[in-house]
Amino acid sequence: MSAMTEPEDRGVVLTPEQKRQRNRRNVALALALGSLVVIFWLVTVFKLGGAVLNRPL
Repeated sequence: MSAMTEPEDRGVVLTPEQKRQRNRRNVALALALGSLVVIFWLVTVFKLGGAVLNRPL
């Protein structure tokens, strides 16, 4: 048999509801990651102080 006659394997096919849930989960993870980045940046800026950019290189 040739490869042309065999059915194409599509893997897992999600329902529209499952696709919406995956999208919501991805958005929630992106927001959580973005929030962590902002928190780490703010903590770094506050710990180093405002004059960190005025120091000699």
